[in-house]
Amino acid sequence: MFYWVVKAFLGPILAVLWQPRAEGVENVPRRGPAIMVSNHLSFSDHFFGPLPLPRKITFLAKSEYFTGTGVKGLLSRAFFTGVGQIPIDRSGGKASEAALRTGLRVLKRGDLLGIYPEGTRSPDGKLYRGRTGVARLALESKAPVVPMAMINLEKIMPPGRTVPKLGVRPKVKFGKPLDFSRYEGMETDPRVLRAVTDEIMYALMELSGQEYVDRYAQSIKAELEAEAKEARREQHAGDKDRRRAERERRKEERRARKEEKRAARGSGDDDAKE
Repeated sequence: MFYWVVKAFLGPILAVLWQPRAEGVENVPRRGPAIMVSNHLSFSDHFFGPLPLPRKITFLAKSEYFTGTGVKGLLSRAFFTGVGQIPIDRSGGKASEAALRTGLRVLKRGDLLGIYPEGTRSPDGKLYRGRTGVARLALESKAPVVPMAMINLEKIMPPGRTVPKLGVRPKVKFGKPLDFSRYEGMETDPRVLRAVTDEIMYALMELSGQEYVDRYAQSIKAELEAEAKEARREQHAGDKDRRRAERERRKEERRARKEEKRAARGSGDDDAKE
């Protein structure tokens, strides 16, 4: 119920402020389970993706949205719980298996399940390699997979920005459902899982027009963070060098002034002797 209240409240506001567009809404099944796979550009994907649909999408959301502290954490937890988002642990292993089972329960209810195959937001607007959990969901549930491409969302709320930017018109494109029934019974074959995942990512690339990078976004983020850390370290070292040089310069100036004073006193003594 809370989901529809939030959508009824936010929908008109989003429509007025950003005038979002949608294409291919007819490709989303009107009833029955389906896996809505999306590229992930921004926090606002959660709002603009489901906006044009008459059905609720239950997303598998990162657990950090539910574990925050203070007032911000409380509001985040209340919001994501209220709109039916499900927290998942992304640490891998047993946690990934639990997330898979959670997704299968949503599909078994006949609902729409939203998932971001990249596993995290794109750090630079490019489309990155998908994780094979989405393929396992598709093969085990036998549900159709509907690509859902977010366009321009990274311009509204790029990484690090907390206030949405106006003047950007977002777009959501829904592709034709993908059928993987030809792989039935092969959900434990790693090669099949990779082939299915790559086909899904190719469909997203075609819809979104993004440049595709065959690497995991998480590894790119780790590299960028390491580079930023190194840059900060070098800047800190440079600042220390500049401060040290400034101290040496001031010491030299004080030493020079002392020498001048001594020379002036010596000159005065010589004058007195004469």
